[in-house]
Amino acid sequence: MENYSIVIFILAIMIMLSAVADKIKLPYPVLLISAGIGIGFIPALPNITLNPDIVFLIFLPPLLYDAAFNISPQEFKTNFNTIGTLAIGLVFLTAGAVAVIAHYLIPGMSWPLAFVLGAILSATDAVAAMSITKGLGLSHKTVTILEGESLINDASALVTYHFAIAAATGTAFIFWKASLEFITLMAGGVLAGIVVGRILAMILKKVHQNDLVTISFMLLMPFVTYLMAEELHVSGVIAVVVLGLMIARISGKVFPEKLKQQSRSIWDIIIFLLNGLIFIIIGLQFPYIIKSIPSHQILPYIGYGFIITLAALLLRMGRVFLQQINLDQAFKKGKGRITENALLDFKNSLIISWSGMRGIVSLAIAIGLPMTLKDEAPFPERNAIIFISVVVVLFTLIGQGISLPWIVKAVKLSPADKKTPH
Repeated sequence: MENYSIVIFILAIMIMLSAVADKIKLPYPVLLISAGIGIGFIPALPNITLNPDIVFLIFLPPLLYDAAFNISPQEFKTNFNTIGTLAIGLVFLTAGAVAVIAHYLIPGMSWPLAFVLGAILSATDAVAAMSITKGLGLSHKTVTILEGESLINDASALVTYHFAIAAATGTAFIFWKASLEFITLMAGGVLAGIVVGRILAMILKKVHQNDLVTISFMLLMPFVTYLMAEELHVSGVIAVVVLGLMIARISGKVFPEKLKQQSRSIWDIIIFLLNGLIFIIIGLQFPYIIKSIPSHQILPYIGYGFIITLAALLLRMGRVFLQQINLDQAFKKGKGRITENALLDFKNSLIISWSGMRGIVSLAIAIGLPMTLKDEAPFPERNAIIFISVVVVLFTLIGQGISLPWIVKAVKLSPADKKTPH
């Protein structure tokens, strides 16, 4: 965005609408997305295109770092079986299911292109879910699983997308090489995060008495870590997550209470602004994208998006409730490390299932689709893939966004849930 006056205008609208959302009891992401769509149709407004590199560098590191910093390490470890199932297994399963639907449902959608669409829509956006459910009194378990899933699933989706694009553009796909690359990306990201985390921990122990220097280092390091990991061709997402988890562990031992409160206040403002911008930008993209689709194809493509949204939701619900059953059986048999605290009940499973919204990462990687193939031919069905991706993002954020608070309040009435800590 080179027109800074438009950025300031959007920020002002976003702040005012967030205040209005509180008054009318409407989830602010839904209001911001709707406003973004409306603003995007203003004739005098220039097209506001989304640069995927900006999303991955400016938005992703601080949001991931903040979530990792605030997550409970013990809760994360307790629920890691469920988190891993959703963040890795379900991502690959969803990518495959969406690909099958797209291939057989959408004219002109070859298998490689169908898998590209599946990879784009495979990861959920817990930022949206947590923004919508904030203040609704979710249990610690539910919050930890949703945030933990979002910390890992972006990396899984980006790896899946990378392989799908390689296949679509004519690069040979070899399973064992793809698996090795996935492991390398993840392990390399963990290593990069550990290295930077230890360096930052040493620095913070030296300067923690200087509040401004300490907070400045903590603000800067997510971006540095992400860039360094990406330059090393490992997962910047995982590196930032590991950094956040490491710094969270030392903050309680090293930082005085005053410093923690100052840091929290600054981060709250940054995350509020970034979240708000994300949702309003998602809305702004729809009028821009719709112009690239022939008018007679708009309604069919919206229909395809609705079918994919419904299928992804049902698949997620099935996988989450199956995980609930698997955890119960493993606990009864006494196998593995499944403790009673890791078990899911109906409320947890339903809320986790319904929180599977798509968001800014899906939008960014869709808009970041290459323009051409290896032979310089135009990328086939590019506009269709982007449009359907935007439609699915809007369906999940608006549809599930409006209904999720109602579901949370409805299941709270269950007598069995009254013992759940909040």
